[in-house]
Amino acid sequence: MKFPDSAALKASSAPRKKKPLYKSLFFQILIAVVAGVLIGHFWPNIGSALRPLGDGFIQLIKMIIAPLIFLVIVTGISAVGDVKAVGRVGVKALLYFTGATLFALVFGLIVGNLVQPGAGLHIDPSTLSQDALNAKTGTAPPKDAASFLLDIIPTSVIGAFASNSLLQVLFFSVFFGAAIVVIGRERCLPVISLMETVLELIFKIMSWIMKVAPIGAFGAMAFIIGQYGLDTLGTYALLIASCYGAAIVFIGLLFLVAWSFARVPLWQFLKYTREEFLLALGTASTEAVMPRIMTKLTNAGCSRATTGLVVPTGYSFNLDGAAIYLSISLLFLAQAFGHHLDLGQQLAALGVLLLTSKGMAGVPGSSFLALSATAAALGIFPVAGVALLLGADRLMDSMRVVVNLLGNCVATFVVAKWEGQFDRSVMLRAFRGEITNEDSAIMLGAEDVFEEQEIERLSEGREPSPKFRGGPNPDAIPQFEMTKPGQHRSPSVSPD
Repeated sequence: MKFPDSAALKASSAPRKKKPLYKSLFFQILIAVVAGVLIGHFWPNIGSALRPLGDGFIQLIKMIIAPLIFLVIVTGISAVGDVKAVGRVGVKALLYFTGATLFALVFGLIVGNLVQPGAGLHIDPSTLSQDALNAKTGTAPPKDAASFLLDIIPTSVIGAFASNSLLQVLFFSVFFGAAIVVIGRERCLPVISLMETVLELIFKIMSWIMKVAPIGAFGAMAFIIGQYGLDTLGTYALLIASCYGAAIVFIGLLFLVAWSFARVPLWQFLKYTREEFLLALGTASTEAVMPRIMTKLTNAGCSRATTGLVVPTGYSFNLDGAAIYLSISLLFLAQAFGHHLDLGQQLAALGVLLLTSKGMAGVPGSSFLALSATAAALGIFPVAGVALLLGADRLMDSMRVVVNLLGNCVATFVVAKWEGQFDRSVMLRAFRGEITNEDSAIMLGAEDVFEEQEIERLSEGREPSPKFRGGPNPDAIPQFEMTKPGQHRSPSVSPD
């Protein structure tokens, strides 16, 4: 990205016009979500038929997630230039994830014991059918810990990208980035330059996809309300209230963790990422916002290497919202069948849930598989009893999505601060609305805003912003150029 010389600085000093409200992505998604709720409630048949709009948008996002994660992690690791530092980030992230998930499960059990959402239902096991549960989960058995860990290793790199297996892509990306560090950044500079160019293309594609985000949110919300209806709220009122109440308290604890460990004011962060969180709510999917949330985190001072490692890993290992839901639902089902679990049984259930919740990531009907595995292992209630949750599960998506997403954002801040790869001054600039690096500007579709900000920075004698957080100055990365056969390629000239 080239900037005007000093003679053009005065001409560009006029204040920018404020963007009209109707052009705000947040406003567009908000209107789309409200419209989806109204269509789904008053015309449920039409709402149910709009599912392809939401599914199509999520498919567009999934189209670029695998190459995005690969390129972000490889270029981030190559910029750090220290394989041991990458290993430390991975270990610290897994330690944080395990502690957070364990706390979320324990917290859910405490809420379930206090509220007792299933007490008084007196469900007769003889009235239950396994068919509905099988339709939701299929015939896939729950994976054990060994199978889950082995599945992280791809049998084919191409297959990992083709199947969009994020953990397998991440696994290969770490090896590829580490190999660049060991061989030497200078020797691999042509490869790094090519990757940076391709990554810019991915960022640009992502900025185009986000223009249809309101359409995706509208279709997804219309389908959810049209298919399941608002009447379900009354049937599972106490269970839903327990889960959402627990989620609110847990989010409050995340506020304390973010401020205590990284001095991050989480309320300002939520304002800063309001578009991403609203889109996640509208589509009931955290994958729909993964590329944007990673960009917002790097723009807010977290290094690309840390963000690229923590966020995709957290999507499988740090599902705090799902953990709260699983533990409360387990007690709900036990209470519904008239079983009182003593402390020993609850601790045993806690251990099983801790393992099964990790192995269920990315599996359709994962929460039902985790609860079914726990019921089968402990014999607390009939496995078919898990089908009681079919009506309420979809309505829990909003709670799970918000807590999972916010939990992974806090994890990224904490691990980045822990590893010394977090710049709080950059975070405060981002919260004020600044674009703090060139790649974030491309992804967010804000190149013009970034150019004006950089002109102002240079006119004040300050250093130019980096190409990406934790990376070099843009001038330090040579431009990848394609030339015709026989044509001499002139060396790239740094802009004045």
